[in-house]
Amino acid sequence: MKNYVIPNQITGSDIKSLRTILGMTQREFAAFTGSSVRTVESWESKDGEITGPIVTLLEILIRNPEIAGKLELPPNRLKLRLFYMYKNMVCTVIDVDELEHTIEVHNYTDKPLFRAFGVNPAPTYEDYEEFLESRCFPRERDKIKIELKALEIPFYDPIMIIERTQGRMAEDEFWIRIER
Repeated sequence: MKNYVIPNQITGSDIKSLRTILGMTQREFAAFTGSSVRTVESWESKDGEITGPIVTLLEILIRNPEIAGKLELPPNRLKLRLFYMYKNMVCTVIDVDELEHTIEVHNYTDKPLFRAFGVNPAPTYEDYEEFLESRCFPRERDKIKIELKALEIPFYDPIMIIERTQGRMAEDEFWIRIER
């Protein structure tokens, strides 16, 4: 069995101190840790020891506070947001204005194979359109009208197809969540 250099407990002041270092409100810290605001308030006001998974998370964040910033989701300034996912992990967030043909890409992994655009750090709108089509069945598919009818889509439109199928392909575990 392996041992780790992580403390067994922390204090409420440790949590408050880290939250301050991260520049987070109690609400933001609660969202970041997947807990409630009441839980954060309780932790911070507690005089005794705090144990559990929060201890490990706190230790990781004390050693690497930049992690929180790397996981922060920027505000969406465009009209459409796509989350390119691998299982439950957000790999890439793509913000799009289809009328202006503008995209902004935010990668949340260093692994190019998990990024929507691979090693391309600044994809064009055309790259975005190719990416969308890569997550759909081909335009040239035999009996495409039957496929579209089954999806209740009047014509071939990658966004409409992805809204219905989540861009899921049989051979992988990547998928797309769309927010408008």
